[in-house]
Amino acid sequence: MTQNILVTGGNGQLGQELQKVITLQKYPNYNFIFSDVDTLDITDKTQIRAFVNEYNINIVVNAAAYTAVDKAETEAVLAYLINEKGASNLAEIAHEFDLLLIHISTDYVFDGRSVSPYKTTDTPNPLSVYGKSKLAGEIAIINSGCRSAIIRTSWLYSEFGHNFVKTIIKLIKEKKELNVVNNQIGAPTYAGDLAALILKFIEKKNDLKGCNIYHYANEGVISWYDFAVEIVKLSKSDCKINPIPAELYPSKTTRPQYSVFNLSKIKNELEIEIPDWKESLKKMF
Repeated sequence: MTQNILVTGGNGQLGQELQKVITLQKYPNYNFIFSDVDTLDITDKTQIRAFVNEYNINIVVNAAAYTAVDKAETEAVLAYLINEKGASNLAEIAHEFDLLLIHISTDYVFDGRSVSPYKTTDTPNPLSVYGKSKLAGEIAIINSGCRSAIIRTSWLYSEFGHNFVKTIIKLIKEKKELNVVNNQIGAPTYAGDLAALILKFIEKKNDLKGCNIYHYANEGVISWYDFAVEIVKLSKSDCKINPIPAELYPSKTTRPQYSVFNLSKIKNELEIEIPDWKESLKKMF
């Protein structure tokens, strides 16, 4: 029987990567329905219920989010509306119709003060409005009682949308040297790999009971400076990258200094190998 899968945030970088993956690899048992705010407003629960009824939805992938980290400090109401209320609405409808909800969250739910990779059982402590709104969304999903997989990811990039990789590619064409922060540590996540992971969760839908939290990023531990150096290398640019501390980089938001995930849970449960960050960056190029 064909499964109807709603993907919110269809115009975002993850949504577009999912569209690319299912175009390249056919999934005859799945009918993907991509929506964005123009076709489905996730802040309106009545609209979600009608949509789920009309299209006979079986699984929801929530890739919609307010992700403007700095702007969230002055647009908190909007950030919470999308990241908390939107997630809460989807979770309540998922519970009502007994759907599986796959929800994308972030490393920003942590304060970045750890000295070892974050486990899914570690206590969140977000420092920014963005992080707090995403954690509020996670809590709403847990409290709804719906079947769910919350996937926290970090440093997401792809050939679509706005992200660090595309920004660096643009800047190195315009400048002879760039200053990039070298004391914020984490791991990038290629949205194409995350899209493939979501499809694995869809395939394992019957194994998922209750609420499950996972951490996913590409393998490796680097700084933004290391990331930029590799982007320059793959771009065959002669732009010079200068390492600077975060304290010298103006920002409205306190960003996590350490965003490394412990990936053992997701690797063990899904029996997967996660690509190294350099290999995934080459795939994007």
